[in-house]
Amino acid sequence: MNLTPHFTLEELTFTEHRQFDNTAPLEVIPNLTRLADFLEQVKALLGGKPIMVNSGYRSAEVNAAVGSKPTSQHRLGCAADVRVPGMTPDQVVGALLKSGLPFDQVIREFDSWTHISVPNHVSDPARRQALIIDHSGTRAYA
Repeated sequence: MNLTPHFTLEELTFTEHRQFDNTAPLEVIPNLTRLADFLEQVKALLGGKPIMVNSGYRSAEVNAAVGSKPTSQHRLGCAADVRVPGMTPDQVVGALLKSGLPFDQVIREFDSWTHISVPNHVSDPARRQALIIDHSGTRAYA
């Protein structure tokens, strides 16, 4: 099911942990649609480059299997971990920081992918928080 021209419900709910049901509840679909809309804006910002979604929505079981916190925005359908062929995670973060796009968080994770999220609720302001997560821990993006 297409959520936007370039992003489907299937890719935003795909998981390698196939032993768990990762079907998004109906109440999460509006968040996934907002996330897909935002990823369309990121795609345009990056000159139309493909955005490969590694992880979007996560059920409680999938979220636990990947070692994430129960409060992860992935649980709400508000976050995606992505890779952009031809760009490093630093380049993706840098482009978002220079833009006026209303992201909630952008995180360079283990210098391998970029976490991009929208606010948890439509009425919440975008925090535009930039972080790094790696083997040294979590810190502000500098």
